[in-house]
Amino acid sequence: MDRIVIIGTRGSELALWQANFVKDRLAAINITAELKIIKTQGDRILNLSFDKLEGKGFFTKELEEELLAGKIDIAVHSHKDLPTENPPGLIIAAVSEREDPAELLLILKDCVDVRQKLSVKYGGIVGTSSNRRKAQLLAIRPDLEIEELRGNVPTRIGKLRDEKYDAIMLAKAGVTRLGIDLSEFHVEELTATEFIPAPAQGVLAIQIRETDTELYSELQALHHPEVAEELALERGVLKLFGGGCHLPLGCYCRKDDGKFQVFTSKADTGEGFPDRLFIQADTTEGLADKIVSRFAADRKFPKKVFISRDIPATSYFRKALEKHKIEIEDRSLIRTVPVINKLDSYILKSVDWIFFTSKNAVEYFFKLGPQFPKKVKFGVMGSGSEDMLRRNGHFADYVGESTDTADVAADFAKLANGTTVLFPGADNPMRSIHQGLSDDTKKIDLPVYETVLEEDVEATGADVLVFTSPSNVEAYFNDNLLEPGQKVIAIGKSTGRKFEEMGVNYTLPFSPDEVGLAEAVFGI
Repeated sequence: MDRIVIIGTRGSELALWQANFVKDRLAAINITAELKIIKTQGDRILNLSFDKLEGKGFFTKELEEELLAGKIDIAVHSHKDLPTENPPGLIIAAVSEREDPAELLLILKDCVDVRQKLSVKYGGIVGTSSNRRKAQLLAIRPDLEIEELRGNVPTRIGKLRDEKYDAIMLAKAGVTRLGIDLSEFHVEELTATEFIPAPAQGVLAIQIRETDTELYSELQALHHPEVAEELALERGVLKLFGGGCHLPLGCYCRKDDGKFQVFTSKADTGEGFPDRLFIQADTTEGLADKIVSRFAADRKFPKKVFISRDIPATSYFRKALEKHKIEIEDRSLIRTVPVINKLDSYILKSVDWIFFTSKNAVEYFFKLGPQFPKKVKFGVMGSGSEDMLRRNGHFADYVGESTDTADVAADFAKLANGTTVLFPGADNPMRSIHQGLSDDTKKIDLPVYETVLEEDVEATGADVLVFTSPSNVEAYFNDNLLEPGQKVIAIGKSTGRKFEEMGVNYTLPFSPDEVGLAEAVFGI
């Protein structure tokens, strides 16, 4: 191209980084560009939350007007800020690669409580202007106080530094792009599958005039069609819900092993408890409509769900089901009893890692009052074990979140191979994690409890049966069979294999925890 391309951008540090990123990419394909800073409604009005601002596109409207007027040639946006429809005459010519769409929870170090989920002290004040974040935070930690937080990324971090909040929540992408040092804070990273991001979070959109065909052709060198396909699904869901930035909606699509995995969270308000759905498909065609139909106000839910675990009143699973007036029958079909009452201190002398495959293992191990002669790292299987570890005053250095223990073993091996790993657990362990570790890794089994199956287990007439361990499956199906029409959910693949042996179809949640189980029930 023989002309200088004018890039329109907001003036914040992050917006300028994004515009310069595009400018550099254009330079790499021999296109010269200059920046023009444009102030938007979202930049001017900082005393109102997003849902109080008029209309949509309050970070993009002025850039689009300049583009239509021919005063700029390109507008660079955070894709998540764009309305779901372009103004007539404008198109998205290219989308960037996707930065990690995870969320970061930044916590003042004197406000950290390891015994709490997310590590913010009980009743802590968390700053965020997003109803999506607010709803998901309160679902996990209803004790938190959520207060409005506006401003660019450095401004928001400065407000935390000034102790106006105990913690704040930010998109990881912005922090990464600006290269901000967060060492003064305790940082909890929440992955996009556990804390669902805004549609198109982490992606840049390059917007041009529809008639600028020459520029469109040049920009295809910057375009990532695989990202565009995922975003089309996410933004399609947003459009069908009729929402903008104020809607408490999270939607994240990714392609994994040839399949599209979509995670959706939607609440009615920022204070409302969100429904969550995980769905997997070979194609995105028709998938947005299918997802939105699961959230329809008139959809039918199971009347009763059985789960082979005691569920307290405060549990996520209980709150997620009772929101839809689903009756819960919760009873464990097994008992656990300790097998030792004293821990020999020499066992811990050479240990580098301690790995727990269940929360029972964590509980019984710490009842022995272990004294650690040196710093050890902790690995756990699932968020239930992680929560129990927190209650005993320790952070997990590794959390296995897959329902397949083989995947967890492979991931853990990257950290622990060549070290000494202690496995407190049942007296007859499955040793699934052991099998993924190298031969030069020393593996020590420490039986701390025994599992006893209950006898004469009563059958349940529930519509959905959720089994949380292979032992619970064994206890139930010693004497009972499924009734016609009953559906089964297995917490993980080892539990699912018990059903495969019996020829019983089952649903596998994405994650082996209460959130994953609630998603699975919601998806039936």
